[in-house]
Amino acid sequence: MTATKIAILGVGKIARDQHIPAIAGNETMELAATVSRSGGVDGVENFADIDALIAGRSDIAALSLCMPPQPRYDIAVKSLMAGKHTMLEKPPGATVSEVLKLKKLAKAKGVTLFATWHSRYAAGVAAARGWLSDRQITSVQIDWKEDVRRWHPGQDWIWEAGGLGVFDPGINAVSIMTEILPNPVHLTASTLSFPENRATPIAADLTFAGPAGMTVKADFDWRQEGPQTWNITVETTEGTLKLTDGGATLAINGVAQTLPEAGEYPGLYHRFAELIEAGLSDVDISPLLHVADAFMLGDRKTVAPFHE
Repeated sequence: MTATKIAILGVGKIARDQHIPAIAGNETMELAATVSRSGGVDGVENFADIDALIAGRSDIAALSLCMPPQPRYDIAVKSLMAGKHTMLEKPPGATVSEVLKLKKLAKAKGVTLFATWHSRYAAGVAAARGWLSDRQITSVQIDWKEDVRRWHPGQDWIWEAGGLGVFDPGINAVSIMTEILPNPVHLTASTLSFPENRATPIAADLTFAGPAGMTVKADFDWRQEGPQTWNITVETTEGTLKLTDGGATLAINGVAQTLPEAGEYPGLYHRFAELIEAGLSDVDISPLLHVADAFMLGDRKTVAPFHE
């Protein structure tokens, strides 16, 4: 089988830590080029921008867009217009509307568009979804708290409009929630804490409602020090399910479950290859819709300034 040649656009921390190793471990894909103004990958051809890439490497069939969401739409349009299968790092866009436009364009051009949610590929998520599929859920508690200084040092884009602030990690929890719950929920209350010197929130408290009186509470915070917290606890009439470590571990009624070892980003590239082979797209915007609702319904609270 001939490997699909792929290029990464935006060679930052997430690309180096996750995307590049995942491609290297995937026999169906070959990293053939990069686009980066700050340095590419040793031994791989690098281009200054997407226009130069498209002009210089017609043999590359797929592009993985790893830059922040604010500039991604225009680059994605160029990718799709050039007939390239296109993968979007989460969140898939700065707005819901632009993602829907990209979905429509991909269909018109007959190429694959994959809006990724890497946390859905955490080891415990599929098993959690299966266990919950035929059970009555009474409540869900999501605690997603981390230290922004540790994970996003010096990244000003996350504090700018379209950068989502604490929803940059929080949307990972929402993506898991929408994957494991057998019935949809909708947002009923949102409190967003904005540092007085920043344009996006540093913390968020959310409440969702589901069927038969089910409630979901989510607490996102970027001010966590010490151990980081990425937990989802689901109460049902038949016991408690708990996903911890961002979905990497799963316990049901206090019993740790045996899980597969496949990683999140290897799972994404396996899925991307499947979609390309089948001529399909996968563009689920439900996590982004919940975040948009949080801003629309949000009760804004000003908190102390944030400084690196």
